[in-house]
Amino acid sequence: MSIDWNHFTPVASLAGGVLIGIAAAMFALLNGRIAGISGVLGGLLRPSEGDVAWRIAFVLGLVGAPLVYVLVAALPKPQIDASYGALVLAGLLVGIGTRYGSGCTSGHGVCGLSRLSPRSLVATLAFMGAGFVTVFVTRHILGI
Repeated sequence: MSIDWNHFTPVASLAGGVLIGIAAAMFALLNGRIAGISGVLGGLLRPSEGDVAWRIAFVLGLVGAPLVYVLVAALPKPQIDASYGALVLAGLLVGIGTRYGSGCTSGHGVCGLSRLSPRSLVATLAFMGAGFVTVFVTRHILGI
């Protein structure tokens, strides 16, 4: 194993993690809610009165942030080494897993663990374990 020093960005990664933590803490303290993306979007699919505006604002912020960023710097060029079929399958599997896991990595991994939720610990370990196994199988066994 070797480290790709050109793409090793511990300061930027730490800053991003701190910003995510602050945003999740502020969201919980100011709104009394968990900043899990699947829950926010799920609430838009089955809206209840007085609960839609903040969800739309949240999603617009997620979509709008890269648009604001592009005013300051160029967006990085993504490189995706997978077919459209693989991406669709991956998205469906993530959606199914999110439903069965009662939340996503942002809800369980960031917000749930910070609340010391045992359920979130188990969910996050399952997410990470499945990811490790998937990468190992696809790269080292299947050679993809």
